[in-house]
Amino acid sequence: MAEFDVDLLVIGAGSGGVRAARMAANEGAKVAVAEDKDLGGTCVNVGCVPKKLFTYAAHYAGDFEDAEAYGWEVGSRNFYWPRLIANKNTEIARLNGIYGKLMDEAGVTLMRGRATLTGPNSATVEGAEVTAKYILVATGGHPVVPEFPGNEHVITSDQAFHLGTLPGRLAMVGGGYIAVEFTSIFHALGVDVTQLYRGPLFLRGFDHDLREGLAGEMRKQGVSLRFESQVAKIEKQGKAFQVKLEDGSALETDLVMVATGRAPNTKGLGLEAAGVELAANGAVKVDDHFCSNVPSVYALGDVIDRVQLTPVAIAEAMVVVDHMFGADAMADMSYDNIPSAVFSHPNLATVGLTEEEARKRHGEVEVYTSSFKALKHTLTGRDETTFMKLVTEPGAGRVLGLHMMGEAAGEIVQGFAVAMTCGATKAQFDATIGIHPTSAEEFVTLRTPRE
Repeated sequence: MAEFDVDLLVIGAGSGGVRAARMAANEGAKVAVAEDKDLGGTCVNVGCVPKKLFTYAAHYAGDFEDAEAYGWEVGSRNFYWPRLIANKNTEIARLNGIYGKLMDEAGVTLMRGRATLTGPNSATVEGAEVTAKYILVATGGHPVVPEFPGNEHVITSDQAFHLGTLPGRLAMVGGGYIAVEFTSIFHALGVDVTQLYRGPLFLRGFDHDLREGLAGEMRKQGVSLRFESQVAKIEKQGKAFQVKLEDGSALETDLVMVATGRAPNTKGLGLEAAGVELAANGAVKVDDHFCSNVPSVYALGDVIDRVQLTPVAIAEAMVVVDHMFGADAMADMSYDNIPSAVFSHPNLATVGLTEEEARKRHGEVEVYTSSFKALKHTLTGRDETTFMKLVTEPGAGRVLGLHMMGEAAGEIVQGFAVAMTCGATKAQFDATIGIHPTSAEEFVTLRTPRE
């Protein structure tokens, strides 16, 4: 008789959890996944995927205008929000089905219900006990709303994907990538947006030139950015809301959305009862192999609060499974040169170190920048700047950071991320022939360092 019901019990069917379950099953392990919500986690249901669909929708507003410069007679234009929501819901349902099919084809047992640990090798799922050699916690995170009077009136990104109607006016509270992306989306769809952020400049952690550049572009588009603004309270006034700030000023709006951070989903999982050590914010503390202080309990993804990106959780899952069931344990997870994008208008994308980080770590660096109007807009007349930046070791040495603001920035930077992972140097960039005419070629034609 087997010692355990399964070799691996995964709690959470998000991107990281599903990848770990499938890969473990491929290694011959008996695997079960417990999930009490939709399959695919945050990314598929209330994150990356629906947000990118919204971003596509928002870009059409400018695309229709630009088409006229290229000879198209576009005619009258109307946007119907309920149709976008319905089509988005259809696609998300399709993806949920795919996740279920992938697990079924891999031989993974899907257990519908909330899992609660009852010990280091056991859990209950809707009252049924399951024992496992290993337990992997991959429960993700959730939006956090700060404490202030009237915070019950706000929505988070979770609710933004299911709004029945578009508001005429929106106050966006927050300065991270989620707040910036939704500000761009709603503004492009015709909403009067005011973004409030407590700091002097949004997107903390990104390269300063990108942050300043995007703020300038968004203001040119008509977005009201109010930095160093802290919400004191929100009062409901009929169908509208009054947002009062700590400096004494106020604004009236039809909807308030808060995107000020996320917290790990660890409450009610029984982790404390199993002896699993948690950080102050509820994140599971893990080592380089994603093992908690309890040898049989592992965790990955947003619930460990390292890098909250879907591809990172998937990469962590590969490391976890290899250490659990692989014949030869692979190298530890590397968090160097992780590319990321902000699907703002215009897009941002980055890989490697910011200029500030590079100077702190390496001292002397060389910085190359270029600002220009993309060829597309020489006909449209749109006042939009494309910006590119390289941070390198002196003397055509290794490229330490690569940053871009402009159309398709994420698509462009993804390719350069491969080069940087391989340790590409500025000399190798210089020796690379560009594709003309493209914006991307600018990265291999920069020759003069900024003084």
